[in-house]
Amino acid sequence: MARVKRGMMVRKRHNKLLRQAKGFRGNRSRNYKVAHEAVMHSLAAAYRDRRTKKRDMRRLWIVRINAAARQHGLSYSRLMNALKVAGIGLDRKQLADLAVRDAASFTALVQSVSAR
Repeated sequence: MARVKRGMMVRKRHNKLLRQAKGFRGNRSRNYKVAHEAVMHSLAAAYRDRRTKKRDMRRLWIVRINAAARQHGLSYSRLMNALKVAGIGLDRKQLADLAVRDAASFTALVQSVSAR
């Protein structure tokens, strides 16, 4: 049976990983073993934080809606309940955007649900 030399494929795999580590400091971008640990850690953090980002954005939207609602004499929970009862299907992202960018329309929305 013929001997299989694997150097080319190993070099290719190492170079692929070192390209992923480009921009890391020190040996983390030059030494394969250190770079491999750094890349695996960074990929795990990226995966985790893509999910954390969704949580953080929802929390930010709730804080913004609450702040805008309190300027109109309502709490966040009372505003959300009033919107649900009124059948207004705006999500938190849209409400927060209204509260920040278009205060007049947010005021009109709050007045329409609080009048009921």
